[in-house]
Amino acid sequence: MTEINGLPAHVLLVHLVVVLIPLSALLVVLVAVWPAARQRLDIATTALSVAALASVPLTTDAGDWLEHRLPRTPLLRIHTQLGDTMLPWAIGLAVVALLILVRNRATARRPRVASGGEPATVEIRDSDRHHRPDPKRDKVLSAAIAVLAVVVAVGSVITVYRIGDSGARAAWTGQFSQQPIAPAPSQNGVAPS
Repeated sequence: MTEINGLPAHVLLVHLVVVLIPLSALLVVLVAVWPAARQRLDIATTALSVAALASVPLTTDAGDWLEHRLPRTPLLRIHTQLGDTMLPWAIGLAVVALLILVRNRATARRPRVASGGEPATVEIRDSDRHHRPDPKRDKVLSAAIAVLAVVVAVGSVITVYRIGDSGARAAWTGQFSQQPIAPAPSQNGVAPS
């Protein structure tokens, strides 16, 4: 994709990344640390994270096309180099979201505990012993996933910010006046309102 409605596609597609990556990061952390959110939002979080991941190569490909049609400047070089760092973070968000989804679905399939505290299925075969709930292991795994979610979320949001900041600098440095510019007179001598 190179152009949309006569504009470089990159300048429009970048908005997908700027919105979807931070939103995915927020949801990944939310479902990693809050069980109630996990029950309601695990599928939506995974779908959004995959959509965010898909938006990254679309945007960078459009950016590569645009890069070859702009004057080469140090600011543009910095932006393009930083832009190449987004994909691993987007992959990380999608992988963590998928990990949370799979773990949540696997946990939901475990035998339910009856009101007396006994498992619903009394007989457990030796081959099934590794599938029994282990509260200590579950807490450690939940904590590890939560830490991983926070690290990937923070890293992805910082990366989006850095890339966006460098892109804005590349596009706007030296392109505007610090002082307001008086409106140009119209053809008939009356200033436009």
